[in-house]
Amino acid sequence: MLDGCHSEDANDGTDAIRPYEDNPFYWQYRGEPVLLLGGSDQDNLFNHPNLPSNGLESHLDLLVSAGGNYLRNTMSSRDEGSVWPFHQREDGLYDLGQWNEEYWTRFSNFLQMTQDRDIIVQIEVWAFHDFFGQYGRWYDNPWNPGNNITYSFEETTLSPDYEHPNHNPSDYFFTVPALANDQTVLAHQKRFIEKLLAISLEFDHVLYCITNEIHPPYSPEWGWFWARYIKEQADLAGKSVFVSEMFWQPDVRGFQHRASFDHPEIYDYFEASQISAVRDAIVDGVLDAELEAELHWGYLMHIRGELAAYPRPINHTKIYGADTWHAWAGSDQNTGEKFWRNIFAGSASSRFHRPERGIGLNETAQRNIRSMRMLTESLNIFQTEPVKSRLSGHGGTFKAYVLAIPGTQYAVYFPDSGTVDFAVEQGSYRLTWLNIMNSEWQEATTTQAGESLRLTTPGDGPWTVWLTKTDLRNQ
Repeated sequence: MLDGCHSEDANDGTDAIRPYEDNPFYWQYRGEPVLLLGGSDQDNLFNHPNLPSNGLESHLDLLVSAGGNYLRNTMSSRDEGSVWPFHQREDGLYDLGQWNEEYWTRFSNFLQMTQDRDIIVQIEVWAFHDFFGQYGRWYDNPWNPGNNITYSFEETTLSPDYEHPNHNPSDYFFTVPALANDQTVLAHQKRFIEKLLAISLEFDHVLYCITNEIHPPYSPEWGWFWARYIKEQADLAGKSVFVSEMFWQPDVRGFQHRASFDHPEIYDYFEASQISAVRDAIVDGVLDAELEAELHWGYLMHIRGELAAYPRPINHTKIYGADTWHAWAGSDQNTGEKFWRNIFAGSASSRFHRPERGIGLNETAQRNIRSMRMLTESLNIFQTEPVKSRLSGHGGTFKAYVLAIPGTQYAVYFPDSGTVDFAVEQGSYRLTWLNIMNSEWQEATTTQAGESLRLTTPGDGPWTVWLTKTDLRNQ
């Protein structure tokens, strides 16, 4: 964990969050490499100042106590108790020319609280689902011309009804010059961005994502425009910022992701959250856990391959999966398998999604975060490479995953108890097992490896083992 020290100039370009100079698949903060781990019970925490369990500050402290340092923050207003960014008049209509200072004060306070705790915040600027009737929010959204005094339907390209993001795409996400060029709405969208940046650029721990899971019917021009605009505004302020987009397609081989893969000059990191919603893993209406794992790992390796020529951090600001939600989102989150798989694939971040779509910051999430931090305090993960091929288990389809500093150190993650044969260099190794659910190291042992090393978990449930070669001087 970081020591919490602060520079006099918080965002002078050296201490701020940025890709790690020595390995740009990871981030660095305050000049040191940092692995981002998190979980929270809301995705727009700034707009929930009175969270249950003693409020927002208590929730942030809980995350830090578990070893977490990473949060998602949508600029959303659709939840009960949330407020909108614009002033609402006594007649109920909004004035987009005046701010609701409560919204922006909440945002500023949240950024100060997180910076004080060395928690990296990934902002999603446009809260996509706030703009559709499917969730009931477009009908009372201030951006709806029927709800404000600033512009009318006739003066814009906007319509009274957008029920579903795919069936009737919202014109709100086509306003940019390369698309509908709706200068009326665009002017206020720019004003919103400029207000957001006037606050966020005062802090050094903020990453930017344009949209929450923008769907396939929408042009990449939307995200490209706002990524450039945010960077231009930051540059005018003498700041450097790092921007991505979150595409809805779970299959990263799909066409949407070319807008990021092919444009490292626009998107500075790859946001991979949606791959944890592996819809193709359904067989006869039932989730096939092995197929899900195979697809998820395949997607992770595909991303790594696409980014090999121009390495960028791979972020997962949400991990779907909860027993109470749709089968296609997976249910392995009671052990945190996707959380670990992300990191063992060389990702820079991994965060548990909010309930009901995920497990938030419950006890299981805390145990996984704590154990991952314990492992990476021993293993220098910033020097590792993921081993593309999974290890095959004995007695079934069991698989394990490997991070390696070849010839020196290895970590092997076991989603469940089992045995694997691991091909390593011959020699003596120090093995230390970590019980993930108990966050406990076992007593270290030493073993000799020939052509391979057989590894058997010490007990039930998920484990990881840290291997260090002990006879390097003799090589």
